[in-house]
Amino acid sequence: MMHRRMLLAGLALAGCASPEPELYRLVAVPGPTRAGAPGLVELRRVGVPAYLDRSQIIRAVAESRLEALGARWAEPFGDMVTRVLAEDLMQRLAGSTVLTETGSLRGEAGLIVETEVQRFEAGPGPVVVLTAQFALRPPGGATRAARVQRVEAPVAGEGMPATVAAMSAALGQLADTVAGLAVRR
Repeated sequence: MMHRRMLLAGLALAGCASPEPELYRLVAVPGPTRAGAPGLVELRRVGVPAYLDRSQIIRAVAESRLEALGARWAEPFGDMVTRVLAEDLMQRLAGSTVLTETGSLRGEAGLIVETEVQRFEAGPGPVVVLTAQFALRPPGGATRAARVQRVEAPVAGEGMPATVAAMSAALGQLADTVAGLAVRR
């Protein structure tokens, strides 16, 4: 009898458990390829503001008001942005290998890319906004290029998959600019 009550109590609790949240990840997107960058490029860990470096996906509902959505990122946001930006850059820099500062592979990079995200969220409205600073420099050398870039990518469709696709596209546009400046002149 006691065993049966425990089983029923366990089943009742299992029925009350909340469903697993939907998990999303950013993905690399195709972009224009450029030749002439150093053979090895090091992407330093991308800095992200604390309000973004969380598991919940954030949406702007007004200029100064945000909401955390029920969907979650599949990995820590800062790590994911660094990984995907590295993939985007590798696809764009023909003949170059892009390593991340936090990865396990090491080498003598001919160019270091440092990036600081200031804003990266959907909304308000059907748009994703990415604002980031970045700098490119040779190891131990002076900064070769530094910029602030603001990207607005339209959200084509409804729901979280469309929002995440627009975020991936925005990060790809940032990679386009970085890659353009990474080639030797």
